[in-house]
Amino acid sequence: MESNEIKKLAKEGEFEGENINGLLVETHISWVILGQDYAFKIKKPFKLNFLDYSTLSLRKKFCELELLLNGRFSNIYLDVLPIYQNGGKWNIGKGEGNLRDYAVRMKRLDGNKRMDQLLETGKIKDFQIKELAKEIAQIHQNSPVIETPFELSKTKEFFNDIESIDVYLKKKFGNEYNGWIEKGIEWSNEFLEKNEKRFRERIKEGYQRDLHGDLHSGNIFLEEKPVIFDCIEFEEKFRQIDILYELAFLCMDLESFNEIDRAELFLSTYKSFYNPFKLEKDKELFFYYKCLRANIRAKVQVLGAVEKGVNQKSGEDKLWNKVKRYLNLLKRYLGEAGIDL
Repeated sequence: MESNEIKKLAKEGEFEGENINGLLVETHISWVILGQDYAFKIKKPFKLNFLDYSTLSLRKKFCELELLLNGRFSNIYLDVLPIYQNGGKWNIGKGEGNLRDYAVRMKRLDGNKRMDQLLETGKIKDFQIKELAKEIAQIHQNSPVIETPFELSKTKEFFNDIESIDVYLKKKFGNEYNGWIEKGIEWSNEFLEKNEKRFRERIKEGYQRDLHGDLHSGNIFLEEKPVIFDCIEFEEKFRQIDILYELAFLCMDLESFNEIDRAELFLSTYKSFYNPFKLEKDKELFFYYKCLRANIRAKVQVLGAVEKGVNQKSGEDKLWNKVKRYLNLLKRYLGEAGIDL
């Protein structure tokens, strides 16, 4: 489906005989239609170097995988439904005409309770952080162990790929970020080489598991019981990771909102239920993972900002502000690592 068709589906389409009349939300790889009771997530029909949604059969496959994998975390995922077009009429679930796509149907939750919104407005509470830490600790303990071997060269590429956005940073911010990104890449390569043995040991010790893979505040609702959603289904290597890597993502995200004390509260509460820090050196790995997560989050926001700018969509400036937030956090981390910036 194309963007103009999605807009028509959201506004004029039907589900179970009722007009959807939904709010359309767009991410880098998906469209989400927010109806009165349900949300319908539709994958964009394209291919990137890390995912392939280019055919109808592939989109169906990954919709079904998304439903299966996210069922580990919450009960808001309901089913996968076909989307039909019959002339100018659109229908999700049932209908006549051409099968055009598939949607993952979810229960719609209160957007004001999404964790990033609570952080933005300063309304988050300590007890919510503690409940979230307990929930995630239980999930991690029950997640299957993955024994895929550590590959040094490919692991280096995760951090070093930040070079790919350098042209956009220079165009947007001038010389503000010149030089220190290169120093960060040099530090990352040296750290990985120095600690390669420990990365391998942790895999043997069972700390690499099939997890969420994208555990940041935008993918969490803080209801009475935390609701975790939108795990990575399109590339298993992004979610089959060390537990410290996943924890580092959420702690980094909290610190990006300047919630340093709550990042510490989250981690200490988590460790009271399950402690994946076996050796003192693991604290260094955790710090490295925070740097890597800030790096990747900045890159994702750049790609989103560039896409919105090219397509002249609102929200571009907000995304560039997020870019700066994560880049400045990464710069702070690198300073703490002893790099002269």
